[in-house]
Amino acid sequence: MASVVAQARTRAPFLTCRVRCGAPQSAYFSSLHSGSFDGTVHDEGDPGTLSFRKFFRDASGRVISPWHDIRLHGAQHGIFNCIIEIPKFTRPKMEVNITERHNPIAQDVKKGRLRNYHGPIFWNYGMMPQTWENPDKVHSATGCAGDGDPLDVVEIGSKALSCGAVVPVKPLGVLAMIDDGELDWKVLAISTDDPLAQELHDVGDVDAKCPGVTSGIREWFRWYKTPDGKPLNRFGFEERFLERSLALSVISENYETWKALRDGSAEAGKVWTSAEVS
Repeated sequence: MASVVAQARTRAPFLTCRVRCGAPQSAYFSSLHSGSFDGTVHDEGDPGTLSFRKFFRDASGRVISPWHDIRLHGAQHGIFNCIIEIPKFTRPKMEVNITERHNPIAQDVKKGRLRNYHGPIFWNYGMMPQTWENPDKVHSATGCAGDGDPLDVVEIGSKALSCGAVVPVKPLGVLAMIDDGELDWKVLAISTDDPLAQELHDVGDVDAKCPGVTSGIREWFRWYKTPDGKPLNRFGFEERFLERSLALSVISENYETWKALRDGSAEAGKVWTSAEVS
């Protein structure tokens, strides 16, 4: 993507944006806040087990895919929906399962064991519905293809949000992480409900008002796999967070690749793409 060859400002070392851990949201989410999801999230199985799943239902009670059926675009221009997978200050590696029918949230499994981070993540972490990083498409500026997953979001607001919450967010920047040779964009964003949302408009505002947040995110993702014997992750664009305008370009491009995945013009592989509901 030629437009993402940029100069963004990043600086300083620390972790959170003057934050306190707030109460988790309930399992009912409505479009009261421009979120466009009137539905529920319900659990099957016990947390911390291989069988645990969070399924999404629409207002009529039908099971839907959080990846394909929840809209990317919010009610306001430049606002997007984010589905929280891993609440801040937690360790279980929860994620929307892109290969399973209806794409429920489940805890990631490796070699038959549930995956946990070796230490807590300090921000809310999730994904953008209706996006897809195409593993067959090489990004010209990084020389890497996509990782085959939806776009990741690092939400830097003051509250710990619930796993499964559908949250309207304002993108502020984007970081090009390169993990095992694959491009894995991290969209920097803040919930539109957060008190700081009206003060933060671009990555430069984050550095000015929340010093250390961008460097903290970058270093967390650089090191987090090393306890498992993996190498340090790398970053494109001289390790800089790119500005909001380029984050919007990344989101737009990965929305288009998701549409290609859905209409069959891109190879789906093992991912579940059916629009079927039950």
